[in-house]
Amino acid sequence: MLTFILRRILVMIPQLLLLSVIIFLLAKAMPGDALTGAFQGNPEANAEHMEELREKLGFNDPWYEQYGRWVTNFVQGDMGMSYVHKQKVTSLLGNRLSNTVLLSLTTMITIYLIAIPLGIIAGRWNNSWADKAIVTYNYFSIATPVFIFALIMLFIFGFYFSWFPTGRSVDITIQNGTWDYFVSKANHLVLPTLSGAIIGTAGTIQYLRNDIIDTKLKDFVKTARAKGVPEGRVYTRHILRNSLLPIAAFMGYEITLLISGSVFIESIFSYPGLGQLFIQSIQTRDFTVVSALVMISGAAVIIGTMLSDIILSIVDPRIRID
Repeated sequence: MLTFILRRILVMIPQLLLLSVIIFLLAKAMPGDALTGAFQGNPEANAEHMEELREKLGFNDPWYEQYGRWVTNFVQGDMGMSYVHKQKVTSLLGNRLSNTVLLSLTTMITIYLIAIPLGIIAGRWNNSWADKAIVTYNYFSIATPVFIFALIMLFIFGFYFSWFPTGRSVDITIQNGTWDYFVSKANHLVLPTLSGAIIGTAGTIQYLRNDIIDTKLKDFVKTARAKGVPEGRVYTRHILRNSLLPIAAFMGYEITLLISGSVFIESIFSYPGLGQLFIQSIQTRDFTVVSALVMISGAAVIIGTMLSDIILSIVDPRIRID
């Protein structure tokens, strides 16, 4: 197991280096630079002054020198300066990272709370009315874009009924650390979490349903039934144990996918996380922040894939990649 983990980490290093090169070159290929967004709409800005700043900040250096500085600083925890927000990128991201992680975790937990029971019901009693209703719900989830569903949820439960807040992550008038603060935090999470979870259950439900149906027909299940094993034990010890393994293995990848894919949800609900910051940074041409966010998201996917492989090798005793 240790050999497998070390091997996966060594494979991950060149992947991250290649990702960093691609991100940096794409950022350099975009029109303008960090100063363009910082001085956008500033009547006092002039071309001569901006050119002096570019020379001073090293924006006119060859791309490989700029890349070397960027990677070296990034590894040391220095992601550069946001010239739009006038603060270090690490500080800017730190204020929003906790919100995105909290939203992603609550969304993932809600996805599994909905998807696993529905997948088990649909797979165990396939072709029943319950299975047909769940499959219909699945088709709805797959066909509906998340931003459309989020807008519908926002309009109905945020504006029409006014049951939940329509923006921010907490009521700013409430003191931090109090019970009312945590209640407000949870209240602000309801709509974004449900919007992402209800649409995000389709893959897990369909995969679990199909795997249960396939597992029911395998020889070891038929043998267990022939030996007189109770039906409930057949499902819990033989069918579900094998069908849930891939779901557990996919968990590491899904966590990072939610963290990096919360752009639409955070933007629609004005939720102050990394996704909302990403959209704002693109609009203001804050390329330092954009590069850092894309690098973090790409690294999260690579690390999540590695975690999924490790989880699968742990939960499935048949897999030993040593």
